[in-house]
Amino acid sequence: MRGTRLASMSVVAVAGMLFAGACTAAATAGGAPVRDEAPVHFSGFSHNSDGPDFTVVLSGAVGDYGQAVTVFPNGKVDPEHQHQLSLRLKKGSFRVHFARLDKAIVAATSRWAKNPTCSFHANVTAPTPVVAGSGTGLYKGIKGSLTLTVTIDEVDIKPCPGGTSKFLSQDIFLVGSGKVTLP
Repeated sequence: MRGTRLASMSVVAVAGMLFAGACTAAATAGGAPVRDEAPVHFSGFSHNSDGPDFTVVLSGAVGDYGQAVTVFPNGKVDPEHQHQLSLRLKKGSFRVHFARLDKAIVAATSRWAKNPTCSFHANVTAPTPVVAGSGTGLYKGIKGSLTLTVTIDEVDIKPCPGGTSKFLSQDIFLVGSGKVTLP
């Protein structure tokens, strides 16, 4: 009886190890298991620069920080901010499509009217999906989309023909959230 009980316990133990091994193999087949879509929050800013550079922080599914630069699809710097935003973070990088957001910014700033204080404000929102295949480092294989809002506050040099003169001071804030899937 004792021998039968030990044999039964051995069979159960071996079956448990085989099951655990099969689960591990299934989870790692074809690479690391893909996590579920998870929320991410984005914030960034630029001070006194109409240039392509921003300082950014992402929290939630992506807990990282670094620089962001507007780029062309080939990765070269896009000083007019018309194509993509490359997030160059400490643990890797990825890009988001920025074109719709840029078009909304251009539309909003083109409506800036001449005013006596030469100060202007714009606030626009648009989706910015992750550029497929753009992830590196920890973000290789990232998928998803963020919805970003850009807020611009600016005081220009007089005379101020509708926000087209040089500025005295300018703040640009990018804030948003979305969901991403990490590998």
